[in-house]
This record gives sequence, C-alpha cells and structure tokens, in this order.
Amino acid sequence: MGDLTPTQATPGLHISKPSPKEPATGSAVCHCGASATATGDAQVQRMIQGWQANHGSAHAEGAK
Repeated sequence: MGDLTPTQATPGLHISKPSPKEPATGSAVCHCGASATATGDAQVQRMIQGWQANHGSAHAEGAK
C-alpha cells in the first residue's frame, strides 16, 4: 500500500488508530492550502469536524 498521507497534490484526510489502546492520529490538507495535524482521539475528532465544516466538500457547497 502506498503512502496515504494527504498533500497539496492529493488533498484529503488521513486518520490512523493502530489499536483501541493507542491514540488516534490524523492529518488533513485542503486544496485551498489549509492543513492540520492532530494526535489523540478528541483532537482528531475536532480536526475531522473542522474539515467537514470548512474544507473539502464544504468549498463546493459554498460555490453553489
């Protein structure tokens, strides 16, 4: 499997949680140039909520 980490060329979200006892980690890159990283289940959840509200497909919805 290739590297799934998002980049400016391949924007998106990448979330990892290797086991239930380890904290989640995540990274996000939007085509608008915004990026974020998070460590810990709560922080990753907030990053995902921010992405959904402000980036990714949210840009397309605002353009309609």
